[in-house]
Formats: sequence, structure tokens, C-alpha cells
Amino acid sequence: MAAAPVWSVDPRTGKQREQVAVEATAEEVDLAVRAAADAASALADRTVRAAFLRTAADLLEEAKDHLVEAADAETALGPVRLTGELARTCYQLRSFADIVDEGAFLGIVIDHPDASATPPVPDLRRYKIPLGVVAVYSASNFPFAFSVPGGDTASALAAGCPVVVKAHPDHPGTSELVASVLRRAAVRHGIPEGVIGLVHGFDAGVELVGHPLVSGAGFTGSIRGGRALFDAAAARPVPIPFHGELGSLNPVVVTEAAAAERGEQIGIGLAGSMTLGVGQFCVKPGLVLAPEGAGGDRLVKSLTEAVSNTEAGVLLDHRMRDNFVAGVRERAGLPDVDAPVTPGAGSEHTVSAGFLTVPAARLAAEGAHDLLLEECFGPVTVVARYADDAEITAVLSRLPGNLTATVQLSSDEAAGESGRGAELLAELTPLAGRVLVDGWPTGVAVAPAQHHGGPYPATTSTSTSVGGTAVERWLRPVAYQNTPEALLPPELRDANPLGLPRRYDGRLQH
Repeated sequence: MAAAPVWSVDPRTGKQREQVAVEATAEEVDLAVRAAADAASALADRTVRAAFLRTAADLLEEAKDHLVEAADAETALGPVRLTGELARTCYQLRSFADIVDEGAFLGIVIDHPDASATPPVPDLRRYKIPLGVVAVYSASNFPFAFSVPGGDTASALAAGCPVVVKAHPDHPGTSELVASVLRRAAVRHGIPEGVIGLVHGFDAGVELVGHPLVSGAGFTGSIRGGRALFDAAAARPVPIPFHGELGSLNPVVVTEAAAAERGEQIGIGLAGSMTLGVGQFCVKPGLVLAPEGAGGDRLVKSLTEAVSNTEAGVLLDHRMRDNFVAGVRERAGLPDVDAPVTPGAGSEHTVSAGFLTVPAARLAAEGAHDLLLEECFGPVTVVARYADDAEITAVLSRLPGNLTATVQLSSDEAAGESGRGAELLAELTPLAGRVLVDGWPTGVAVAPAQHHGGPYPATTSTSTSVGGTAVERWLRPVAYQNTPEALLPPELRDANPLGLPRRYDGRLQH
């Protein structure tokens, strides 16, 4: 049977643009993984792989116009958004190169023998080594930053792990172009092209997570797809770590005092955040707890005006558009749910932004309204109007894990004068990996302190996929005991020939 073609599709029209590949067979997945494994030794030198990451960023920037044009044709995200995303991607690659140069991620700890300890301590030297080949599953909504050259790939390469990427079907042409750029960067530093593998097709993705030479996986996508791969990773004869980002509601709590003080401003900010990128951000605020009364009314009025002025937009593909239209229709049909601005179909190929309102009491108890506590991908949010603080607590207690949770406070609450701000932070912290005060969750900065993850189903592990510590996902620790100096890796020798940061007999050295 002939291999299924992989088409690039224009989401603005739904029409096929060009065939860019064919879906990979099991044999082709095997070849890609084995080529990646063979390239692992070429990443052993930290200097080489740091230079590789920087060259990859340079070449991506040189190809910017071509890459942005290709990505826009497949995603309809627009040149401005995509240019910014590519810049972020290049910055991320260079940031990981800096981390590789510094070497702190190796976690070096050296303890010399201590016969007086109870029990006695032998000579122990610990650091972290690469896991091996990493499978990366691209996201639909970020064709650069969370796809072939994105954070999973960059952090895996920084750790010294080759990568095989399963391309997302919404941007296969862009994926091929970017993979070719990364391979050119590798070759410039004597690294085999196989260090970056690329496969297409659903079955290829399943084969990839089960391949015996794959040692870890990173995924960004739906709860259903991510959970299936997570289960497959755990069911292998040798289970592997699976770092998946699956879904998030990203709740926002607006206090009564905040709504009274600046309800209009909050409504405008919410509109901008929930419609950004046509609502296709993983950290879109999908549930907002706003007070009943005059302050909450002003917030809803401001939100209504701002969302009403938002133009219809194109989602990443027509399947997502159909799911969005059906999802908002089902939610809007629930008892006591109103639509001040009706979300749904804008035209044959677009969707219109909107929001729903519901009494918070409806969400506090299990029932049909549980649907409003599930993510709906696209430009829609749910505003739940609460009567008192007890209803806030009741709704929050029913939420699953999230990437983010946000609280909008009054100036007095933010200053700690009422104690309410601290109480809400304490309620929100168990729900999310990133807690925001008086801001909006859309926009995930690439920074050392960043955490992009959260309790399940936001993610399947406690790790982050953004920021410097993302590299830790692809490493495992190993300790050497009573090993002669001549046999130790250079990183663990007393003389510290590589000048690496380490903890030496209990003291941190730089």
C-alpha cells in the first residue's frame, strides 16, 4: 500500500497547497531514531553543542523571511506574530547555549571520604548525563517556539540528546524547512544530520514513543492525544519519562474590591488576553470569577465592548474551527448561561470571539455545567459571577490542574492591607505552576525563573517546558564511588580542569 501523502493546507481556505512529504512507515521511524542515536557522541563536547545551538539561531534568522512566509501560509497566524515567535525561538536557542557553556545544569557534587561520619562516607562524585534520543511532538499553535526548533528540541540538544520530531500536520512544510536549517547548523560543527530527525503521520508518532532507543519524550497538545502517548510511554517494557503539556483552563479571580476600583480596565485586559492569537494560546484565560454587583457589571460591560470590536479570525485548521463552533454552542445551551457576545462561526473559514456568563453557584456543584470547567480552544471565555467568597472557594475546589492562575486585586489588597490577597494566593497556588497578580497569563517569558507546567492535566510531570531548567528533563544523575582520578570524567576531577560550578565537600564553588 502506498504511503499516505502529507499535505500543506491553507487554513484561510481549507484547500491543499502542496504535498510536502509522506507519512513515515515503521521502518522509516526506526531509521530516523537509529540515525539520531548514532549522532549522540557528536554532542558529547559541550563547546561543540553550544556552538551548534548558536549557529542554529543564526541560520534561522538568516532564513526569517522565507520561514515566516511559509508558516503564515500554513497557520494564518500572521507575519507580525510569527516574526516575534521566531525571534523568541532564536533567543531560546542562544539561552540554552549559554546554559551549556556555564555548566551548572550538570549538578556536580563532590564529597571526599569521611570516616568519622555515621555511617562513614566514601569518595562520591555525582553529575548528570544525557538520557539519549528524545522524541518531540510538535504543537499546532506555535510552529516555531513549540515545534521543530522549539523549547523541547533546544533543551534536549543542550542536554546532549539527539532529537526526532514528530511534525504537526498543521504546518508540515514549515517543519521540513526548519529541520533542514537545523541540520545545516549541525553539519557546520561536524555533527551528523541525523541529530535532528523528522517524521510525519499519526502512526509514526505512536511508533516513535515505543521505539527502544527513544529515552524520553516531550509533547504539547490535547489531553486525549497526550494521555494516550503518556500511557504508551509508561506501558513500554522499559518505561520512559514523558513530559506532556495537555490542557489548561487558566482561571482568573477578580476580587470585589478590584472590580469596584478598575472593572473597566480589567474587562479590556481580559478581552485582549482571551482573543490574542484568536484564542489559541495554551495560557488563554478560560474561566473568570467576577463578582456580582456594580463593579462586576462594569467589568462585563467593558469586556462586551472590547470583544464586540474584535474581528473574526482564522483558526489553525478547519477541524479546530468545527470543534470550537460545536463546543461553544453546547456550552451556550446550558441552563442559566448567557452570551453577551455570542462566540461561534464568523464565516465559512473564520470564527468570531465571544464570552459566556453563568452564576458561579452553577459551577460549584457537579453536573452538566462541568463542561464549562473544560478548556475550549479558541476565542471564548466563561465569566462566572459569584455572590461571596465562599462561592469562589467552591468553584476553585473543583478545578483540575492548570498552567496558570491569576488574581486581580485592588491596590489595598495588593499592598497586603486586607489579607485577602494572601488568602487568594494560597488558594490558587495548589492549582497552577505559575501564579499571576494583576496581569494576564498570555505571554510566557523565556527566563531562568520561568515555570511553564502545572498539576495534571496541565502537564504530566513537575517539570517546565520553558526556561533554563527545562534542560533537566533530559538528564539523569549518576554517582561514582571510590573511582580513581584517572578514570573519572573530567567534570568530576578535583582539579576542575573545565572550570565548572560545583558543590565541593559541602561548599558551593563557582
